[in-house]
Amino acid sequence: MVGDQERTCGRPTRAGKPCRVRISGSDVACGTHATDEDRAIAKAHQQGWSEGYKVGCESGASSSKLKIEWLERRVKELEQRIDEATRIYELGGDQVVDVGGYAYRWRGGDHLNVGDRVLLPENYVSRMKNGPGPVIGVVTALGTTYRGALSSIIGRAPAEA
Repeated sequence: MVGDQERTCGRPTRAGKPCRVRISGSDVACGTHATDEDRAIAKAHQQGWSEGYKVGCESGASSSKLKIEWLERRVKELEQRIDEATRIYELGGDQVVDVGGYAYRWRGGDHLNVGDRVLLPENYVSRMKNGPGPVIGVVTALGTTYRGALSSIIGRAPAEA
């Protein structure tokens, strides 16, 4: 089998011998021996190949994009299932809430809801950011999947002025 890079023109020269000029791609003859029809066929072949390649690439990209979207949805669904299976809403009779990505206990009589403003105890980060004393936070979720020690919310924050 002759590879693409070993092809030669093969058309007869003035001496009557086959032309030894190498040709590649869509060409069927060298520049000296190619006819207008040969050039048109080569151009049409190259154009068809280019368009087919482009469409194939777009199809592959589209297929990959759909697969990625499906996998992302599946991961999100599985994360939600795991979250639902492991989320706790009460701990030792205290309500557990999420405030800004951190879990806290609420010992108050009435339950907190998402959006409620609360006073959080000072910690070393809040002291550096906001100075000494409690910090105001907003309940962003009910329950948590965190299993470590939880700080307690000091109380409800006063309404915004």
